[in-house]
Amino acid sequence: MSNGNLTTDVISSPVLDCFDIEKVAELFESSLLDGDDVLLDAYLAAYEEIMKFFQLMGSVFSFVSSDVRTKIDILYDLRRTDTDEEKPFESIKAMLLHEKDNNLLKKKGYVSGSRTLLRLHRGLEFVYEFLDRVQGIMDVDKTHDVCKSAYDDTLGKHHPFLIRKGAALAMYAMPTRGDLLRRVCDDVPKAIEKLPAMLQYTRIAYDRTDELYTLHNLHSLP
Repeated sequence: MSNGNLTTDVISSPVLDCFDIEKVAELFESSLLDGDDVLLDAYLAAYEEIMKFFQLMGSVFSFVSSDVRTKIDILYDLRRTDTDEEKPFESIKAMLLHEKDNNLLKKKGYVSGSRTLLRLHRGLEFVYEFLDRVQGIMDVDKTHDVCKSAYDDTLGKHHPFLIRKGAALAMYAMPTRGDLLRRVCDDVPKAIEKLPAMLQYTRIAYDRTDELYTLHNLHSLP
């Protein structure tokens, strides 16, 4: 895909506040265990970085960022219950099997990691599709259309009408590609260079997770 006419100007902001595309790529790559599994710690660390993207975009992305912090913290809490001998929450595959085999998915009062992760998983698909489509437009092009199409093809399928309507209204405030990248990235040219690798490893982590939910028939968790 064409990267368009990249600009080199960046808005000055603390590095820690910026969205680090290279870090996301490295974390998702490190999450890929041998076989078909995904390491939960690395997955959550990558999502922490993606949260910066949501925060830097402000209220315009509230339709995807709502309760993300809470969901991540739930999974961290479950991960802390692992012991040296038993590690049911070390990986996504282990978590799904543990909760399914021990009938925890319907246990009253139990906050399911599988259900919680499914919401993050759906949000990750949107992020992937949006940034993938951003690659194919010019810096001067508005990101509204690619954001709306990415949302409609992914997260929007799981949202009720009122949230979809609110998301559609929020997307009208989306900036041009150039303005978006300058808002969220400290080094725009480097971000553009690293974006393909980030998308590659994000997609692999997403696909592995999706296949695990399919294998165990858990996509319809309420």
